Amino acid sequence: MGGDLGNEVEGYLLWQARIAEAERRAREFTEPLEWLSTAQREEIERRYVADGLRRARADLERVAARCVSLRAEYEHRYEVLRRRCVGVVVAVCAGFTAVATLLLVL
Repeated sequence: MGGDLGNEVEGYLLWQARIAEAERRAREFTEPLEWLSTAQREEIERRYVADGLRRARADLERVAARCVSLRAEYEHRYEVLRRRCVGVVVAVCAGFTAVATLLLVL
């Protein structure tokens, strides 16, 4: 439970940093465009930030989807490996039992 809250806070802080970065980059983008009016500059910066955040969100969604698919893939591989290990242990135990039985009979 505490980990979930920590993850949410971390995610919030990272997103706020992303917003601040997008706003900084928008200002840097419009800075050399001295001929823009204040309203034009603000509109361009607003759109620049919105576009950057939309792209960042899409990137995060792709990463999250990939994490989910990797987790499913690794869980499947782990299950297959676990079955193989159990099979080998059962086979070895059966072999030892057979050898011990043969030794006792002889």
